[in-house]
Amino acid sequence: MVLNILILVLGLVTLIFGGDVLVKGASKLALRFNISSLVVGLTVVAFGTSAPELLVSLNSALKGSPDFALGNVVGSNISNLALVLGAAALFGFIPIKKDSAQRDWPVTLGSSILLFVFAYDGLISRTEGFILFALLIVYLSALIYSTRKGNKNLEEEKEIKSEKTRWAIYKEAFQVVLGIVLLYFGADWFIGGAEEIAVSLGVSQRVIGLTVLALGTSLPELFTSIIAARKGETDLALGNLLGSNIFNALSIIGITSIIKPLSVNPDMLHTDFPWMIGITLLILPLMIFRKRLGTPSGIILIASYLLYVFLLLK
Repeated sequence: MVLNILILVLGLVTLIFGGDVLVKGASKLALRFNISSLVVGLTVVAFGTSAPELLVSLNSALKGSPDFALGNVVGSNISNLALVLGAAALFGFIPIKKDSAQRDWPVTLGSSILLFVFAYDGLISRTEGFILFALLIVYLSALIYSTRKGNKNLEEEKEIKSEKTRWAIYKEAFQVVLGIVLLYFGADWFIGGAEEIAVSLGVSQRVIGLTVLALGTSLPELFTSIIAARKGETDLALGNLLGSNIFNALSIIGITSIIKPLSVNPDMLHTDFPWMIGITLLILPLMIFRKRLGTPSGIILIASYLLYVFLLLK
């Protein structure tokens, strides 16, 4: 038990450092290549912080534990938009831009609904996996094409040009890679320690997947988003979370079900999928009526997550 607690602490420290390094490198590369922080959050950072979910889901499916694989993704999507976004909103105001409300949120909702539709018959097949992954490629292609920055702040442009050396680019790319690696190992260590503790208490695979694994694999998003919000990189914080949910539904479940079709626990269909879709719907009025996510929105989202966990464990 003591060893597992030490592994948990080591994982948390690694996650904090990895999130900081990743945000620094990604935000600088965004300006250098005329790409908005929102796009970087939706692609590079989202993929990097979703790596733990992908590896956990693949390993779980191959080892014959589909509840781990699917519960990890569904639970992560719930915690991303309830716990993680709520925590980020408490640490810094997150302004809502038109692209987030009109493009990224609908894709997040649509991918969640499509995943539910594919899971409704009790099996996510290889064909459905290919469809999910193909939709991700289409979305990312359209996103990168349509959102390249046309203008930059003159001061930022001057600063970036003055630093435009090959060494600077290598350093920032290294920061991104290092951040992703640290996030992966930090989450892996955390999950290892937490899972051992949970299994020793006799908790079901579904509950472990939706709570311990989901929370553990959402820690990269949690630390990355809080750090981004505190540094004022609010586009990166919101884009990271919306992008992670899109990646989780389309990429992780897509790739996992291509390799090994996933059977679906009926309890997830009746309880957890509706919560995932419901939390995504809850984000819309907060974005529309408040125009930014701050302390009140953060409290509402975190309270929703705590209610979900309470009902799950009850």
